[in-house]
Amino acid sequence: MRELADDRALLGRTSTAERVSDILRTRIAEGFFPPGTRLPEDGIGGALGVSRNTLREAFRLLTHERLLVHELNRGVFVRVLTVEDVVDIYRTRRLVEGAVVRELGEPPYRLDGLADAVEEGRRAARAGDWKGVSTANIHFHRELVALAGSARTDELMRGVLAELRLAFHAVDDARVLHEPYLLRNQEILDALRAGERVTAEHLLARYLDDSRTRIVDAYAKAVDAEPGAEA
Repeated sequence: MRELADDRALLGRTSTAERVSDILRTRIAEGFFPPGTRLPEDGIGGALGVSRNTLREAFRLLTHERLLVHELNRGVFVRVLTVEDVVDIYRTRRLVEGAVVRELGEPPYRLDGLADAVEEGRRAARAGDWKGVSTANIHFHRELVALAGSARTDELMRGVLAELRLAFHAVDDARVLHEPYLLRNQEILDALRAGERVTAEHLLARYLDDSRTRIVDAYAKAVDAEPGAEA
């Protein structure tokens, strides 16, 4: 909780449930609270310096986003996805991200955020930080959706991508999972820089289909390998 206490400065003077949920969402996405982890009210509330009512409201918001689950008489836990959840996440991504690229209009596009995310991934790869590569990849797709200029779409995808990170934590070999997409992100960026929106959309669709197959297969194996899983 000492590390979490460092986030208290993010709350400012007007600590709200929304800000607390932002902090916890980020921490869950980064693996600070892995799937299945129980979130203790006293520890988290004390670390962030917020009331129990504020924290419970933040928990409620994150439960609505499908990141947390409340178990009667046991408490609040980080959600553990099913394979069907992962498939549905990718269905949503294909619908939303594909539509964003399809509706971009005429170039040039504002691509600085995408370029920064690509470089972030490269730096992480050079350092052998494959969790960092995963984070950069999430940033790339959030920046891609941000091209739509829609706060509602941004909010939707923030939750979807945070939920997807719950599946990543179950996969042992992060390098095998994420390394191929460094180049593919660059290819999408290059197509958009060239004003080739249709090409970018096709690259993105293949990317998401391949990513879904890899992650669903890896996640299914990880779930099957858990103690108590059915043979």
